Amino acid sequence: MEHITYTIGPGEWICTVTDLQEWFRCRFQHQALSILRFFEEQNYITYSLLGKNRLVKFKISDWPKDNTVLEYNYPCKKDTGFFFFQIAKVHELIGIGKCSEMDVILDLWIHAVYNDSSVLGSDSGPIVYYRDNTGNPLTSFNELGERWSLSKASVSRLLKKLEEKEYITLISFTGKHGSVIYLNNYLSVMFNISDVMIDKEEIAMKMQLPIHVPEEITIEDSASVSVSETVTDSQITVTKNDSCVPDSHMKFIVQKVAELLDSQGIPCCHCSKTRYILSPLSACKDIFNTFTLNIICPYGNAAYRFELSVSPGDESAQKMPAVAEPSALKGGE
Repeated sequence: MEHITYTIGPGEWICTVTDLQEWFRCRFQHQALSILRFFEEQNYITYSLLGKNRLVKFKISDWPKDNTVLEYNYPCKKDTGFFFFQIAKVHELIGIGKCSEMDVILDLWIHAVYNDSSVLGSDSGPIVYYRDNTGNPLTSFNELGERWSLSKASVSRLLKKLEEKEYITLISFTGKHGSVIYLNNYLSVMFNISDVMIDKEEIAMKMQLPIHVPEEITIEDSASVSVSETVTDSQITVTKNDSCVPDSHMKFIVQKVAELLDSQGIPCCHCSKTRYILSPLSACKDIFNTFTLNIICPYGNAAYRFELSVSPGDESAQKMPAVAEPSALKGGE
């Protein structure tokens, strides 16, 4: 830099004071340096000024302890993105005071979890999970507001802004169920692999949250509220059963499931001649109804079979007369 070579080790960086000023969104350089002094007082970093105070060399404390350090020098090819940071220190920094938008984004990214069998919904994409030992990533705007020292309204506006900028995919559920946050472009930035598409209906089923059936739906008009452009009421057969869930509601749920399977790449669910036969495996026993869903191809191709468990929701908690909740969807051949 400026015709002078500087040697840096693992956990060390060098940049200009102007760079810091830009990164920290500071109007003056002394404001950027005051942030470094604060971090040094908190024992997060050590730093020094070089080149007539135009350059800054800083080192993250305990970097070798929290990161794998090579025994030889190797240039990092990743010039954009995030480096790993200790979760405990993130909690300390977040708890210092009111969070900025940049603080919030860093907090979301550092707490992203992908394809972890212990975290619900993480197999569908990188999901924000604050590691509360529940395995459930559902959170509320109130909880996020307490975490970031922001009001509930500010959290709502901020997450909506991040979603509009396509930084996140926010999936909010009705009632007191809460919301889940997925990070867009996380996989390509962190691991240089293709990002995945987030399907909100699929997430609702995996999170075992309600599917709301429109009020006063009947067998005659169920086709008019179909959620799929390809699956019609005439394609669905619900065999006679003593289930406490009406046939018209079950057809609506089958349309939802077919739309989900179509988005997952099952070609038969995009064909207008495919037949869907729903047969009960167990009668209504207060909580669960179990069905077999057979998807039959009219051209003799391989059929699909799924097991679907449905439970009626708490009508007193919703302003709709019928709520069906998919508690399991097990695929077959």
